[in-house]
Amino acid sequence: MMRLTGNLSSWSVRLVLMAVALIGMHTPVLSQTSNLREYDILFHEAMLQRQKGNLDAAFDLLVRCSELRPDASETWFFLAQAYSDLGDKKREREYCERAHQLEPTNVTYMERLASTYIDNDQYADAIVVMEQLYDIDKSREELLQALFSLYTQQKDYEKAIHTIDRMELIDGPTERTALTKTRLYIEQNDAANAIRETKKLTDLHPSDLRYRTLYANTLLVTDHEEQAYGVLQQILAEEPRNLSAQQVMRNYYIRTGDGERADSVNHAILLNPSASVEDKANQLRQLIIETAQEGGDSTVVLDLFDEILQQPDPSPDLAEMKAAYMQLLGMPRDSVASAYEYVLQLAPDQASARLRLVQQAWEDEDDERIISLCQTARQYNPEEMAFYYYQGMAYYRQENTDLALEAFQNGINVINEESIPEIVSDFYAVMGDLLHQKGREAEAFNAYDSCLVWKQDNIGCLNNYAYYLSLKGTRLDEAEAMSYKAVKAEPNNATYLDTYAWILFVQKRYAEARIYMEKTLQNDSLPDPVVLEHAGDIYALCGDTDAAMAQWQKALEKAPDNKLLRRKIKKKRYIKK
Repeated sequence: MMRLTGNLSSWSVRLVLMAVALIGMHTPVLSQTSNLREYDILFHEAMLQRQKGNLDAAFDLLVRCSELRPDASETWFFLAQAYSDLGDKKREREYCERAHQLEPTNVTYMERLASTYIDNDQYADAIVVMEQLYDIDKSREELLQALFSLYTQQKDYEKAIHTIDRMELIDGPTERTALTKTRLYIEQNDAANAIRETKKLTDLHPSDLRYRTLYANTLLVTDHEEQAYGVLQQILAEEPRNLSAQQVMRNYYIRTGDGERADSVNHAILLNPSASVEDKANQLRQLIIETAQEGGDSTVVLDLFDEILQQPDPSPDLAEMKAAYMQLLGMPRDSVASAYEYVLQLAPDQASARLRLVQQAWEDEDDERIISLCQTARQYNPEEMAFYYYQGMAYYRQENTDLALEAFQNGINVINEESIPEIVSDFYAVMGDLLHQKGREAEAFNAYDSCLVWKQDNIGCLNNYAYYLSLKGTRLDEAEAMSYKAVKAEPNNATYLDTYAWILFVQKRYAEARIYMEKTLQNDSLPDPVVLEHAGDIYALCGDTDAAMAQWQKALEKAPDNKLLRRKIKKKRYIKK
């Protein structure tokens, strides 16, 4: 029996089935009338159960209905919906088809069948049904929209265009339909019709230069360059600073190989006061790409940037674009930094430019500059977590744990639903390390827990959290699992291997601990005294006193003030504390 979502009202259904069975109990063969009556009762109850959300009960009743009356279209329609709920697309389609065959003009069935065909990627079948629907009601423009999408998806551009023609019978020709038809004609390499469509728009709106520019562009892309040039000259004679016409004219000069005039028009576009920042940025991007591809002179591009930025009210976005281009060219770092500083003169709240300067200072290990830049950024961009992170890390490198912790805690305060999980996770991880250094163990562990909520595979946090738990001798099974994740992620990381070896040691799994400690020493060319002492402790409890003494001696050379280490060497055995 098929099961759906919803609680089966089993007693209700059983009583209904018993009742209908009693209808013909005293008659050897059920008459057609009683059969219909039983069907009506069961179908009514199926709809009632469906309305109540008892989908299992409704399904069972519908199956019985389909046995009583295989010619009842509504039963197959609702069974199709049931299979849709189950995610069985094949049966949903089959039952929709059966309902449609039984009642071919039922619009609801047709709509459902078309939708089912689309879900099953049967676009040609969907088109047939939707065309039938449109024949029934030619006022439904949404059907034409759907048919247009289907024909386009099938790359049947001729029928797609015919569909747009039908749309125009409802709403009349529009700019959108004309542009769409033009694009489709170009896809078909039908230049004549593409030109005809844009010319029709131009004739309908003779004073609108937008349509004339579109007409010129269509002529240009369909290889009618001279005609396009003539139209563009007329437009620019009427309106010399028409941005769209300038852009098409530039493309004309590029197509005809006149680079000098193309550059001249490009210059005019970039200095055109009616051009938006986005227009200028797009034009500059195109110029940068062309310069790179053709091996052109980047100083020409930089000079253009300078000329644009010397205009009244220079754009900080274009100034930042210039700085990024300088960085891409590998220009001197101080020149790039000056370019980003100019951006901040124009717009002190331009977070992306300030962050570039912070990252540059980070690479230079200039912690004072990082702190200063981030402090200013916190005034203009208090919601940007990155500045709290870099400031906190700069203080951390200066061993100023109080100010570092303050910066991270302030950064945590600006977390919201749009915060990047990886960054939030790192914030909590570093906070955990800082709190542990300050002896605030419970707070540190809470910070690590928060870190792993935001990113459960934060490897650095998993390692440190596991190690600190092992030092405390608590939750060792959790510590071992966390440490193993870190080792699995980076199997050659000596720090992670040492942590895992030590946790195994604390769990008294000495043979396993030795295996991982030897991997640690293989991957650590300059082990610190803690690692060497761990190695000695592990060797000692594995019964290899000579190896233990050798590691303890190496550790003592690096940490001569370690009194416990001296006692281990003197006693030639492991001493816990």
